[in-house]
Amino acid sequence: MKNTRLYIKIDKNNLVHHKIVRLKDVAKLFSPNRDITENLYQQVIFIIKDDKKANYVFSVLKLIELIHKEYPDLEIINLGERDFIILFEPEQKEKKLWEYFKVGFVSCIVFFGAAFTIMTFNEDANVSVIFEIVYKSVMGTKQVKGSLLEISYAVGLPLGIIIFFNHFSKMKAGKDPTPMQVQLRLYEADLDETLIENKSREGKSIDVP
Repeated sequence: MKNTRLYIKIDKNNLVHHKIVRLKDVAKLFSPNRDITENLYQQVIFIIKDDKKANYVFSVLKLIELIHKEYPDLEIINLGERDFIILFEPEQKEKKLWEYFKVGFVSCIVFFGAAFTIMTFNEDANVSVIFEIVYKSVMGTKQVKGSLLEISYAVGLPLGIIIFFNHFSKMKAGKDPTPMQVQLRLYEADLDETLIENKSREGKSIDVP
């Protein structure tokens, strides 16, 4: 086993539908010794206890630790991600009628939303004029102030923003990061990278001589 190499490649996001997660579910392995890869592919790396959708973050070091328990002298070369996610989604029966309804509902929102956007763009974002035209076209009479269109718009706009960003005070739907949290993490990553580059250019980074 000495001097035998194992190449391991892991994607950043790995979807599984079963609770017993094996190495073959998250990694691609290559070694000149095929017996090693076939044995490692069957190794259990994690057992999911919950029955609902969830994310689990792993480090590749954990996989290396598990592999070395089986093959202590194996040289492991990582060609993939250093940290990765296991996304667990329980298997569910297909509900075609519900899927068709969702597709139709989203299609209607996209269609009417796009039409409304084009009309307001042509009227220089004068929403009140668009409401008057739509109201008269549908009802056949002049719009009354404080109509259902205006009330729906006033309520729907802030509600849509809150639902999209999924972050109102400490409340949010689901455990996934919200768009706001994602943007904050991107900002932190850009800030860290800028600080490192600035210190390096100024000659103030701590490094070997």
